[in-house]
Amino acid sequence: MPRVPDRKNLIARRLRLKDLHVFIAVARSGSMAGAADQLEMSQPAISEVISGLEHALRAKLFDRKPRGVQLTAYGKALLKRGAAVFDELDQGLAELEDLADPGAGEVRVGCPESIAAAMMIPVVAGFRQRHPRIVLRVENVSTRTMELPELRSRSLDLVVARLLPPVDLDAYGDDLDIEILFDDRVVVAAGLRSRWVQRERIELQELVDEPWIVTGAKTASLVSQAFRAKGLKEPSIAMVTYSVHLRANLLATGEYLASFPETVLRFNAERYGLKMLPVDLPLQPWPVAIVTLKNRTLNPVVHRFIEHVRTFRS
Repeated sequence: MPRVPDRKNLIARRLRLKDLHVFIAVARSGSMAGAADQLEMSQPAISEVISGLEHALRAKLFDRKPRGVQLTAYGKALLKRGAAVFDELDQGLAELEDLADPGAGEVRVGCPESIAAAMMIPVVAGFRQRHPRIVLRVENVSTRTMELPELRSRSLDLVVARLLPPVDLDAYGDDLDIEILFDDRVVVAAGLRSRWVQRERIELQELVDEPWIVTGAKTASLVSQAFRAKGLKEPSIAMVTYSVHLRANLLATGEYLASFPETVLRFNAERYGLKMLPVDLPLQPWPVAIVTLKNRTLNPVVHRFIEHVRTFRS
């Protein structure tokens, strides 16, 4: 790509927010036709805007394919920065709204189900008592790999995540701010119908051949790690699911065992008829953290919610 002379002049005179908006719509829909439907414009008008942008930037933004378009390296760079431009404008408008009406606004939160079914219950209840006119939008997101595309695309303001041990904050990327709130711990749970709930003490070796429910390969590895630390064989895995609801209902039958973060069990034990078993799992703590994007301006309502989340302790 040739060096663009006088970038400030290019931005001031040639680049329009409307054109950038069209570009983002094409990039996210994957086609000119998709963007045309979304923006209620004609496809030739969309194509003209993209051609004008490519001419102004002296760079090809899309590779044209038989069934749509694909971003080039230049297009990917512009999408990342363009999304940030609109996000900053959106946050600026939200800040103006907050100045006009500090009691209203919206916070977009992502979390896995194990957070939604545990600490998010008292967090939301307490926040709503203090700020009844602020809308909370809580979405289920996967934090297993910490790729967090919803956060990085700025469709979420923050994510409350579980960090699988051992935790290496540098491994999550240099674009994230990760603030550890507290260390949860992994416990063993069973339904009240289980033959194990009457025991005052259980040795881990007694549970090797019981049918276990785990939440995925990494969690299965954690459970196996606990058995190996005691010099035991691998436990018997009966089911793999991330659903707290499904795990809890299956445990209630009395036929299964499962590992849970302690906070999940605390908020669901009575509802589903579950009990923490008196067995020691030699595992590292399971940190819970607030994750935000670095160098992103968050509106005051979001800061208010983050401050409230910080008051929660396991």
